[in-house]
Amino acid sequence: MTQPTPIRREAPSGVPAQRKPMRFYLTTHKRHWVRLTGVPLFLKSEHFTVARTLPQALGPYAVDSGGFSELQRHGRWTRTPRQYVQDLRRIWECVGPYDWAAGQDWMCEDLIIHGGQAGPLHFVGTHLSIAEHQRRTVNNFLELRSMAPDLRIIPTLQGTTVPEYEQCRELYERAGVNLAAEPVVGLGSVCRRQSTREGAEIVTALAAHGLRLHGFGFKTLGIARVGHLMASADSLAWSSHARRRPPLPGHTHKNCANCIDYALAWRQRVINQIPSNDLEAAA
Repeated sequence: MTQPTPIRREAPSGVPAQRKPMRFYLTTHKRHWVRLTGVPLFLKSEHFTVARTLPQALGPYAVDSGGFSELQRHGRWTRTPRQYVQDLRRIWECVGPYDWAAGQDWMCEDLIIHGGQAGPLHFVGTHLSIAEHQRRTVNNFLELRSMAPDLRIIPTLQGTTVPEYEQCRELYERAGVNLAAEPVVGLGSVCRRQSTREGAEIVTALAAHGLRLHGFGFKTLGIARVGHLMASADSLAWSSHARRRPPLPGHTHKNCANCIDYALAWRQRVINQIPSNDLEAAA
């Protein structure tokens, strides 16, 4: 049984931390893809936990906690931190060591907080303040870290404006978490603004603190604009892109919204648009 090992959180004394090229994860809900490609993948933990047997990963992958869906549907977390830690241990032991796993954070999008309708999705709303979402996000990370310091669970920053993200960063600092020493810091609630000037200002302000940011749900325009400031990003944009187009030649399905061939080709097109020195040379 492979056991998680603690990862170095600080550079050796006197050695400046060097920025590494960005790792671009392909987001998918198809867990069996981990055994089909060495491309970095990003999957929700629930896609693994519902399976009786799990595939072994061929390449790097990271785990999402599924917070957006949890809060969208229920307005709260239905899985306890202890249950989540148990899920992460099983994933690590059966699928293989993951790069990192997201915490059970609380997004700050307006629909998540106030509820409403966005296309076919109904949001029940948490009806809490942004400050409360931030407090719960930080407290959950502290609880998960205390329960499982050997698991690669990352802190995530939440907010809607630069000052709010700074407030969240200060909450971590006051709790004794040195975010600049963390291998990865998640950046939440920015996916719908990642290609805007406001989104760029948020990434720029937080990166200035020396944080190695992961951009959740970034698309091509956002990556082109601020990818050089981030450690990594993930995207599911390929699926909606494929849903609006005919299938690839020789493919018999209605569209390629769940197709690994389309996803890999889309990812390669995105990579080709990013300066090579800004992107990790992976798969």
